[in-house]
Amino acid sequence: MLFIDGENFTFRAQEYAKAERLILERGPHYEPDVFVWMPTAHPEKFWYYCGPSDTDLSSQLALQAQGVRAHYYTSAVGSDEIRENVRAALWDLGFSPYVFKKDKQTSKTKGVDVTLTKDVLSHAYQNNYDAVFLVAGDGDYVPLVEEVKRRGKIVYVAFFGGGPEMGLSPELRLVADRFFQLNAQVSATWTPYLQRKNA
Repeated sequence: MLFIDGENFTFRAQEYAKAERLILERGPHYEPDVFVWMPTAHPEKFWYYCGPSDTDLSSQLALQAQGVRAHYYTSAVGSDEIRENVRAALWDLGFSPYVFKKDKQTSKTKGVDVTLTKDVLSHAYQNNYDAVFLVAGDGDYVPLVEEVKRRGKIVYVAFFGGGPEMGLSPELRLVADRFFQLNAQVSATWTPYLQRKNA
């Protein structure tokens, strides 16, 4: 299963894009400050996009061809209709979406972290997965990863590399069974997508 702290991932993707002069164009894969995903990357085959383009990580990591489910957690400012539109957009991308209400003054909502943690643990205790991919960088997830590993599950963490300035906790990186840096993959999926779209 794949679990994404989409709120954090989106803000860090925007920072990464700005630093790399990469354009994230609003559309089916991106809503500013709400969600972002990599064009052409199917959520339930996420690990295919984690390694070098010539590497089949599914065999290296002993993973099945397709994940059981992909969960995306984020928040949005505005009405119920706006949040439903975000849910629909994420569902269209192949995610099970969770969209929480956010106040304009708040940069993050606790609903994202708490619900993601609850769901990862619940699925682990129900034995619904053998391996989990967590797309997050926050050190608050370290106890979660440790507990899931105690349940005999494999935990892979994926996020932007570059250290704490890109939101990656060194403790979270080291507690994972394996860490995947997404910098190159984000660039590699967005650049050709925009070139094709604007050709």
